[in-house]
Amino acid sequence: MLWELYWTFVKIGCVTFGGGYAMLPILERELVTKRGWTTMDELRDYFAIGQCTPGVIALNVSTFIGEKRKGVAGAAAATTGFLTGPVVLIIAIAAFLTNFADLEVVQHAFAGIRVCVCVLIVQAMLRLWKTSVVDAFTLALYLLVFVLNAFGSVLPVRVPAAVLVVLSGAAGIAAYLRKQRRVQPEKGKEASK
Repeated sequence: MLWELYWTFVKIGCVTFGGGYAMLPILERELVTKRGWTTMDELRDYFAIGQCTPGVIALNVSTFIGEKRKGVAGAAAATTGFLTGPVVLIIAIAAFLTNFADLEVVQHAFAGIRVCVCVLIVQAMLRLWKTSVVDAFTLALYLLVFVLNAFGSVLPVRVPAAVLVVLSGAAGIAAYLRKQRRVQPEKGKEASK
């Protein structure tokens, strides 16, 4: 299982350009659909936690999945696997890119890669939208966070993204507790009938 974790994340690490949400469709296909190692809800939770913890989101997610499968050894295998491809690629690029970075064809290739990464991020955003914005409360929360983040530079005080994530989580907990308080009296009425 450790070798399978390592090799799976080597392959994922080699093809996940753009990091973060750009890799969500790849992780979903490999880990949820193909291997059944996690559910889509858990994967979204790992992404949320990965954004709040130090480091690269994709690397944090691989560590969480490895730990879920085989504990600390699994976390080490998945993390090492995920890092193997990018480290080799970065070393190769660093060795040769300085000689070719000024070539027009290389600059156009990078422009094409940036466009592709944008498309992957939009695709991941649309998938998350369908399963995350599920009612009026989550829509209102989305719009509030979007405005604060997108137009924060014109506000008197810019709210850091980490603070927005923590406050959104607190708002979700508050909404859940409020809903639970409304459900409790209804259960009591049904039980007394």
